[in-house]
Amino acid sequence: MFGDYEAQRHWQEVTYNLPIRQWYFNSSDNNLQYWGLDYPPLTAYHSFLCAYVAKFINPEWIALHASRGYESPEHKLFMRTTVLIADLLVYIPAVVLYCCCLKEISIKKKIANALCILLYPGLILIDYGHFQYNSVSLGFALWGVLGVSCDWDLLGSLAFCLAINYKQMELYHSLPFFCFLLGKCFKKGLKGKGCVLLMKLVCTVVASFTLCWLPFFTEWEQTLQVLRRLFPVDRGLFEDKVANIWCSFSIFLKIKDILPRHIQIIISFCFTFLSVLPACIKLILQPSPKGFKFTLVSCALSFFLFSFQVHEKSILLVSLPVCLVLNEIPFMATWFLLVSTFSMLPLLLKDELLMPSVVTVMAFFVACTTFFPVFGKTSEEELKLKSFCISVRRYLPRFTFLPKLIRYLFLTSVITMLLLTLMTVSLDPPQKLPDLFSVLVCFISCMNFLFFLLYFNIIIMWDSKHGRSQKKIN
Repeated sequence: MFGDYEAQRHWQEVTYNLPIRQWYFNSSDNNLQYWGLDYPPLTAYHSFLCAYVAKFINPEWIALHASRGYESPEHKLFMRTTVLIADLLVYIPAVVLYCCCLKEISIKKKIANALCILLYPGLILIDYGHFQYNSVSLGFALWGVLGVSCDWDLLGSLAFCLAINYKQMELYHSLPFFCFLLGKCFKKGLKGKGCVLLMKLVCTVVASFTLCWLPFFTEWEQTLQVLRRLFPVDRGLFEDKVANIWCSFSIFLKIKDILPRHIQIIISFCFTFLSVLPACIKLILQPSPKGFKFTLVSCALSFFLFSFQVHEKSILLVSLPVCLVLNEIPFMATWFLLVSTFSMLPLLLKDELLMPSVVTVMAFFVACTTFFPVFGKTSEEELKLKSFCISVRRYLPRFTFLPKLIRYLFLTSVITMLLLTLMTVSLDPPQKLPDLFSVLVCFISCMNFLFFLLYFNIIIMWDSKHGRSQKKIN
């Protein structure tokens, strides 16, 4: 159906030509099987705004029915321009301000950090090549991170509510926000200032959601239909070749065919809940901006690996918080961001984005290795693993090889990704296994992500011990 480029164009067509009550309903003018709206109201309002500009430039771009499948260089330029404007208004200012707020580093390092984050290839390729607006929801989420980290809790909550109301996948970040703010309330005391803060946060969330959803609260059926579109459980456990545990495991056992849908939902919920639980509990008991950032990574990665109905593009929700810790763990963050881009290879090749992928990945890698001592920062302390290694050495005194092991794993990972990319673009798969290379990309990426999930959880769970021992040393 002409790809996501047509989806974005079609949403502009629908929102401009149909009344708001018909946007999410199936009709002769709005066939939901043909790229029906399946994002929250803010995405629909954004499409409506873009459609007004498109109508002014060329009415053919959004003509009802007649514009289906429309494609031209001028319209592609228009679509990419709308992405750039969204970046300039929401995402780029958030990245720049975040880097300016980083403490204990020079101005030069702050500029380098911002440049590396903005050069992250995954987001550039998906938004400008695959025609998406992920930078809007991720930008709002980043404004939320800035807000709650700087004690502007109400503004941070408002920004994150806007992120969720733009793309429902921002729920990947919701638990860390909830736990961090709840931990702050507990710390202030629920019988005093903490209770006041909690009530203010509740009012902010309710008010922001009410304003975003107001046109769809006129009828109960309207609200239900929007929710059904946002959470389409009928689509199954995963879509296409996504590098999560369910798609990778289906190589050996076809879970989607064996288990009923409701059992799949229960299993995915249990795995997701159990994998996020330790980090979330730790964040409630010991709320800190640093712990919050690492918990964002851990929870988003857990949702990507174990939750129901995951897309390949959802890895961007993990990549954003990883970008936020690029300055703290440059080696591991750079490695993760390379793997996250590689995991979308089948999607990028489908959109004929091989050359842009090579160029953007090389630019990002060169920037990271130039501005950060990526390969020099691999000691236990620089990998944030010193506290963990000390704990293990109490029982295994010879446990001193972890940094070397991680360096070998990095080398193996990079070589595997390079070889598999070359094979995918230069060789034809066997006739009996037409999806061989796509499945291998998915499986290799998933193994990498499981390792990263373990790594980030180790950092989270051993963080306070390291902090206390460091204070004693000082």
